[in-house]
Amino acid sequence: MKNQFVSSVLYQIADLLDLKGEIFFKTRAYRMAAQRIEVLDEDIELIAKENRLEELPGVGEALAKKIKELIETGKLEYFEKLKKEIPEELLVMLDISGLGPKKVSALYHKLGIKTIEQLQKACIDGKVRILEGFGEITERNILRGIQLKEKTSGRVLLNVAIDDSNLYIAFLKKCKDIIRLSIAGSLRRRKETIGDLDILASSNNPNKVMDFFTAYDDVNKVLLKGSTKTSVLLNDNLQVDLRVVKDENFGAALQYFTGSKEHNVNMRSIAIKQGFKLNEYGLFQKNKEKFVAGKNEEDIYHKLGLSYIEPELRENTGEVDAALNNLLPDLVKYNDIKGDLHIHSNWSDGLESIESLVHAAKKMEYEYICVTDHSQSLKVANGLSENKVVKKIKAIEKINDKEKNFHVFSGTECDIKTDGTLDYSDKILKMFDFVAIGIHTSFKMSPKDLNNRVIKAMQNENVDFLAHPTCRIIGRREPFEIDIESIIDTAVNTNTYLEINAFPDRLDLKDLHVKIAKEKKANFIIGTDSHNNNHLPFMQYGIAMARRGWLEKKDILNTYSLSKILKKLDCDSKK
Repeated sequence: MKNQFVSSVLYQIADLLDLKGEIFFKTRAYRMAAQRIEVLDEDIELIAKENRLEELPGVGEALAKKIKELIETGKLEYFEKLKKEIPEELLVMLDISGLGPKKVSALYHKLGIKTIEQLQKACIDGKVRILEGFGEITERNILRGIQLKEKTSGRVLLNVAIDDSNLYIAFLKKCKDIIRLSIAGSLRRRKETIGDLDILASSNNPNKVMDFFTAYDDVNKVLLKGSTKTSVLLNDNLQVDLRVVKDENFGAALQYFTGSKEHNVNMRSIAIKQGFKLNEYGLFQKNKEKFVAGKNEEDIYHKLGLSYIEPELRENTGEVDAALNNLLPDLVKYNDIKGDLHIHSNWSDGLESIESLVHAAKKMEYEYICVTDHSQSLKVANGLSENKVVKKIKAIEKINDKEKNFHVFSGTECDIKTDGTLDYSDKILKMFDFVAIGIHTSFKMSPKDLNNRVIKAMQNENVDFLAHPTCRIIGRREPFEIDIESIIDTAVNTNTYLEINAFPDRLDLKDLHVKIAKEKKANFIIGTDSHNNNHLPFMQYGIAMARRGWLEKKDILNTYSLSKILKKLDCDSKK
């Protein structure tokens, strides 16, 4: 599939047009098309061959021709022309927190800066602060942004790794010489970013498996090839390592190569104390070297007197002691979610009508959704005026009159102003079924002021949940330097749900904060922050963070059935 390739080029074209200073609507057309194609569950190449490109929302005749040219030739003349006008290296700078197209363009034209290295030196030398519209604070923020980019370099977001792994696993399942097959490593533990993919297979013919593995279409380069381990580099520069073991050792190898390293050290310590030796080949009696367990992971844990530990928990954060004492949580399952409580429609900055969102949600066997469009002051996201809110609520009521066994809740993602007040009057807020609040502007306040801003907003009696609490964007914007524990305490005291935002570059709250909040008896919702139908499956990434944070079904509001949600809202309205 060329979906990722096509969407990547379209994103780059949008960025280059931004750097040129083109009008917003022109760049937005490319960005929206890229967003659509990136999450398509159908092969864009097949769509092009069947002349169905113009059926994709936002893709007109001119853009369809460009996409077809890109698919058929691997190149796009328009893109190549843009790259000659604007140095391609400037695109990399757009990934640095605090740098938008206007600032990057100014750095290029006024200081001749083309690379991150040149930018870093100019900041250190104090040359950036003297430019109009920059200043010392901006210069300092740019240096921090460069450090953040370096910290996440070489890693990909969880959704990219999962997409790559699903396709590779589907290919490997066609190999008749493979007995068992599994993802391992940090991806199996569902870490928020992944350095490389680890795949484990069992076979009696490892060389044939390795030949099959390296024949995958998306392999760009074979880095290492052997009978037990082979490493390749995919076309998107993600490294994939395949290890092949005997089937009798598969469980032990899976436990070992899943990690984490710290979890494995703890497991080996438990084994030694009980007179065993544990490694990637199995669990053995220490003195006799007798094989005790290893064909299945579960056998190893049970033989050592532990409950089975789910991969997401294996980070040495107390899971081994909990397993020894039968105190592990009954983790929320990936099919436990009954609805999505954070979705944007085309009433604000989403791409879909509410009717279209309903259709997509019903396909996922949801019982309800909540449409939480942006509030009035967020003009860049087409935030809704109070008059539009009333019209939207009436439109939702009409949809609910037609629907059977499905419900659309009216909601808002209401902006928190700098003084902690909310972007709608209390009169309007009372009209919503769910009020989410979040910060979308003025990020550079002091940590203390940000903290007070959020806490004051949470104390409004109309608020239901705090959206993306730390406002991080992985690899681009660091989380707020706020006192997260005081935010959690306020959530508990005000009965405010904390969101685990499932959008792949947010995953906010992060797993560590989720676990802290769970221990403080906070409650949660998981929302995708979807802006089109193809974002709805992002729910799985939020569930992964919830599981890594030790959450159970009972901790998460949108595991409740529609009848329970309606009953809860009815009770709340009578208080």
